[in-house]
Amino acid sequence: MSDLPIANAAKPSDEPVIVLEAGRADLNYWGDLWRYRELFLILAWRDLSVRYKQTVIGVTWAIIRPFLTMVVFTIIFGRVANLPSDGNAPYALLVFAAMLPWTLFATSLGDASNSLIGNANLISKVYFPRLIVPTATIVTAFVDFLISLVILLALMLYYRFTPGWNLLLLPAFMLLALLASLGPGLWITALNVKYRDFRYVIPFITQFGLYVSPVGFSSSVVPAAWRLLYSLNPMVGVIDGFRWCILGGSSPIYWPGFALSLLVVAFFLWLGVSQFRKMEKTFADMI
Repeated sequence: MSDLPIANAAKPSDEPVIVLEAGRADLNYWGDLWRYRELFLILAWRDLSVRYKQTVIGVTWAIIRPFLTMVVFTIIFGRVANLPSDGNAPYALLVFAAMLPWTLFATSLGDASNSLIGNANLISKVYFPRLIVPTATIVTAFVDFLISLVILLALMLYYRFTPGWNLLLLPAFMLLALLASLGPGLWITALNVKYRDFRYVIPFITQFGLYVSPVGFSSSVVPAAWRLLYSLNPMVGVIDGFRWCILGGSSPIYWPGFALSLLVVAFFLWLGVSQFRKMEKTFADMI
């Protein structure tokens, strides 16, 4: 009997112990986003290089596109349709103050939505948090936005328009515009891996959204009875915020609609992240 093993003998203290804890995988995932931050910078720099390398007009395109759109909208809505501006602000400034966030939103949405397909070789070979890929593409759109600010400064000098203290809050609305594009972008890029025809939906969304958003006109022209419902478009609050920062008191914010737009942005951001994480494990197999 003395040679039989004792069933209840204590294990050596140096033996490894495996602990299963609910939610640990998610905690590691969000930590991996920070540990792979260098990959984020590499992908962002690569996208910038691809955007501007071996191009005829290069950086100038980031200036020409919003400027020409502003000229067309100013002529159509300001001269032909004779829609009013906000306060005494020049109509060109009214339009361009909306073109800045809209271009940032549309470029970020388009680039993020096609990012996983464009990095298929990388995703199918090595592990890293896939969330890095669509978020890295936003850097390029943000650089285009910063370049477009040159036109805004030129227009202010031309019209001798001096902004107020509101301009200090512009970075907060820049972040809001990026978040407004990130939520739908994550959802669509995840769907795009499984259903490749979603890539054709993005140009339609951005083209349609350009005309239903208050880019070429002030949101104050919307009837009061419909203005809150109109704010279900999240870009309404973002654009109104940009105009308030740039034009000051001439373009006041409709706060009930702005609060509703914030809720819609938060909802789509939650939906985009949750759906992306839900489908992420299948990307390498389907792509």
